[in-house]
Parts: sequence; C-alpha cells; structure tokens
Amino acid sequence: MPECANCGGFVTERYVRVFAPGERETVRVCPNCEDKLRDGADVREARSKRT
Repeated sequence: MPECANCGGFVTERYVRVFAPGERETVRVCPNCEDKLRDGADVREARSKRT
C-alpha cells in the first residue's frame, strides 16, 4: 500500500502513478500535507496554512 513520504498518509496507486516523479514507488507530498506542497517538479514549504 503506497504512502506519502512526507506525512505517511495513505495515497492510492493511481495518485502515485500520476504524481510520483519517474519510477518512484511513492509520492514526496500528498494533498493531506499541510506543511509542504508541489510546485511543478519541486516540493516546497507551504507559505500559508491550508484548511
């Protein structure tokens, strides 16, 4: 079962297939991560709180 490398939360295999770079088995950040977000090909710190 894939999980987010940042928060350890569950992500679907379909989400990993779409958002994981290259042939990685997991994503670096998921929609549940409040402290980081995807910015194109990079992952960056969130500038504001997300609710």
